[in-house]
Amino acid sequence: MSGETDLNTLIAQMRPMLDPVPYVFCTFATKSMTELALCEPIGLFAETEGLTALLPVEQARGLGLAEAEWFRRITLTVHSSLDAVGLTAAVAAALADRGIPANVVAAYFHDHVFVPEERAEEAMSVLRHLAGDDQDASVIGSGGGRT
Repeated sequence: MSGETDLNTLIAQMRPMLDPVPYVFCTFATKSMTELALCEPIGLFAETEGLTALLPVEQARGLGLAEAEWFRRITLTVHSSLDAVGLTAAVAAALADRGIPANVVAAYFHDHVFVPEERAEEAMSVLRHLAGDDQDASVIGSGGGRT
């Protein structure tokens, strides 16, 4: 399996990047993955109660669901191995110390941390500090805020 496994290296090289797009966590008891794929989700997960979809706000708005809480995605750009131990815990603990909720999705190459939109910049600061790179201003695009 490729990717980094050493926790110290993962933290030092995580280089968080903030996605400018807000997302909504939605659940659907009766839609199929095929139907939801048309909504361009960045993630789908099957649960006993139904399908969870991580939808861009504009797609959620089209389904009448944009009033749910908005989240921003922070991608840890280090290529973490699926066998790595402790990165999720370290990131979640650092954010928890500041009272910032963190919903972490581990994909093949990177870990993605979803935080409430209004706490996204603060979460970026916490993660840059954790990595020892308080000067790094890695932000994809700009802005945020509801429109």
